[in-house]
Amino acid sequence: MEQRRIRVLIAKPGLDGHDRGAKVIARALRDAGMEVIYTGLRQTSDMIVSAAVQEDVDVVGLSILSGAHLHYFKEVTDKLKERGADDILVFGGGIVPDEDIPKLKAMGVAEIFTPGTSTQEVVQFLRERLPERKAQEV
Repeated sequence: MEQRRIRVLIAKPGLDGHDRGAKVIARALRDAGMEVIYTGLRQTSDMIVSAAVQEDVDVVGLSILSGAHLHYFKEVTDKLKERGADDILVFGGGIVPDEDIPKLKAMGVAEIFTPGTSTQEVVQFLRERLPERKAQEV
């Protein structure tokens, strides 16, 4: 049976207009052989969750620099649960104070990558948590 590549959705929730980090991560994951969908700027939590479900992704990565990380991660993880898609791994990156990381992990966020994290660390984390899966027969 052939391998199905890890499918990742990278999203920028809220009004934050700076997406360089999200694009760097999206490119690094793509270059590492993953399928990457980048939703672009100013996404709502509903838009992110709908795209994740429609695209049948394995993981959602949120990039947040605006300080609204607790709000958006909670909304996205809650909405994934509501849609029966809580098997989708959620991770994030951006400007997140160290004291908020345990709160995010308690919400179900798998990992937070802060400034200075290498792209290889993110790739390695996802490969360890989401090994490539066997393609499902349709």
